[in-house]
Amino acid sequence: MASPPSALKSHVRHLRERANLGAGELARRIGVSRQALHSIETEAYVPSTLIAFQLARALGCTVDELFSLPGPQASATLIGPESLSAAGLPVRVQLAQVAGRLLAFALVGESGLGQAADGVASEVGPDGAVTVNLLCDLARAADTAVLVGCDPALGLAATHAMQHSPQTRLLWHAASSLSALHSLARGEAHAAGIHLYEAASGVSNLAAVARELPGQRVHLYTLWSWEQGLMVAAGNPRGLDGPAELLRPGVRLINRPAGAGSRALLDHWLSEAGVSPGQRQHLPGYADEAPSHLEAAAAVAAGRADAAPGPRSAATALGLDFVPVQRERFDLVVPDSHLNHPGVVSLLAVIQRADFRAELSALGGYDPQGAGDLWQTVSSTLEAS
Repeated sequence: MASPPSALKSHVRHLRERANLGAGELARRIGVSRQALHSIETEAYVPSTLIAFQLARALGCTVDELFSLPGPQASATLIGPESLSAAGLPVRVQLAQVAGRLLAFALVGESGLGQAADGVASEVGPDGAVTVNLLCDLARAADTAVLVGCDPALGLAATHAMQHSPQTRLLWHAASSLSALHSLARGEAHAAGIHLYEAASGVSNLAAVARELPGQRVHLYTLWSWEQGLMVAAGNPRGLDGPAELLRPGVRLINRPAGAGSRALLDHWLSEAGVSPGQRQHLPGYADEAPSHLEAAAAVAAGRADAAPGPRSAATALGLDFVPVQRERFDLVVPDSHLNHPGVVSLLAVIQRADFRAELSALGGYDPQGAGDLWQTVSSTLEAS
């Protein structure tokens, strides 16, 4: 729940330190004791109007910059890049209620710039939770579904779902397939889009879901299938026609991180070409990793690599050529406890619509046949129904 507005917030100390003024010097300039200034800086005392104006003049700012009256606040668990810490606060966040917890998703990087925030995480409390200064009604968090996965088409699906069901909201956060399953396991998402090919069985996703979400009843819905292969420069100047060509002298690769579905496919393709795990490590660029399909494609487009594993859609988006290798299914994983969330229901409904399927197909390499169909229900013993 949101807390009511708190007492007057003082920014005097921050502005004094920014002005390189000692506490004693500032106290002398405005004609108060150092103890009185300390009380103002620590919010133990609200200064008179006269002292407030004297402080503003001494610090070269306005009274509004010295003091603020915070609005409603809430306590939440901050979800963001591992590098984000208290040193990275304040940070804009979006809020969602997942499994009874209020989560604050940090809006960072290029993708975060164009998204509207629900609040600003300002400080970390003793329990590790962050205080969020709310910019909207907290009730919105309960209507928000969190979707994780690597395919940008998930963001497109989320946009379509919100257009057709304005009362719900879906937040898509990019993550590798394995990381997406880990988010579900930690209770940080309602659904995950994954593609994790299992070479031993020739079946995608089932084994990974049972392994990463033990003891849970989980539903797998078909989202789509897509073409996976090698993204190569426009015109394919190296003349690459398959994964075995990565062994040619002078060909440089850029890879995806461990846990990414495209990396699992690449390892499978290389194994089929007779390349052992030890030999893979010596392929030029095998250890160079791009965090997303589009960033891998961008590395190829910039000439930093000759090829990258990934989907046709990413290659098409950046004007690259594409060498198809394998068609692969892409599934939506939904824990039983989130199956009836309005955002999940809206998502499953919209991917069955003709307008969404037409737009998805236009991206290149996608086949939406069966989108929204329940494919498997998995338990800890890998039972399927």
